[in-house]
Amino acid sequence: MNRRRFLNALGAMSVMNGVALVGAGRDVLAQRTPDVIFVPSSFDVVVQMLKLAEVTSKDIVYDLGCGDGRFVVTAARQFGARGVGIDIDPERIQEARELSARTGADDKVRFIQGDLFETDISEATVVTLYLLTRLNLKLRPKLLKELKPGTRIVSHAFDMGDWKPEKSEMVGGAPIYLWRVPPRG
Repeated sequence: MNRRRFLNALGAMSVMNGVALVGAGRDVLAQRTPDVIFVPSSFDVVVQMLKLAEVTSKDIVYDLGCGDGRFVVTAARQFGARGVGIDIDPERIQEARELSARTGADDKVRFIQGDLFETDISEATVVTLYLLTRLNLKLRPKLLKELKPGTRIVSHAFDMGDWKPEKSEMVGGAPIYLWRVPPRG
């Protein structure tokens, strides 16, 4: 069987099994399903998390599991920051790009359809999260390895287990948390 027929057959089998394949013809990358369902943070929570992280125009805000893009768009529009949203769901990425275009934030933000556990986040100065605690814990080694000391991490509703936050607040009945990546060594 030649390579093209093999990849086409593999793609057909994967679609039948509910796995989308991209890049057929070169590398075949299986796209996993999202780890959580999309539940948007309220505007009040978004703004308060960005304030808790002390976002400024010098920051690059990464939103891991960005959903409709509201964190990075708000960071750009209200705080002058640049932003990158990462989400595995192509529908959410499309919504995020539409929000960015509609609000005029396109020059400051970009969106990546990809796996937040695999994407390089090393340029972030602020990371926003609205994931489950178990996902925060799974992500924690990546955050501590890839992010520079002093990078701020803010999370809506879910903590990092035994890593105690520097600050926490209640907003709209839910906690928000702030951590800083500690010095290495």
